[in-house]
Amino acid sequence: MARKPSKNATDELDFETTLAQLESIVHELESGDLALEDALKEFERGIQLAQAGQQRLQQAEQRIQILLQKSESAELSDYQPNE
Repeated sequence: MARKPSKNATDELDFETTLAQLESIVHELESGDLALEDALKEFERGIQLAQAGQQRLQQAEQRIQILLQKSESAELSDYQPNE
């Protein structure tokens, strides 16, 4: 099995990469082909990735809130796609 990046490396991944790696781990675990110890290692890695992804989402939300607070005229509204 290939060596996985450390938790610090997880902190450096962007959200899309984190999500793609998490989806890959889910697929591996669902296949049932991993030995118990390998499955536990992948599960642990998945938890780290999920936490990193959640942190990225929270950071993005905070940035949006800050930007909205700086703009007095900006209001939250539902997204309306161009038709």
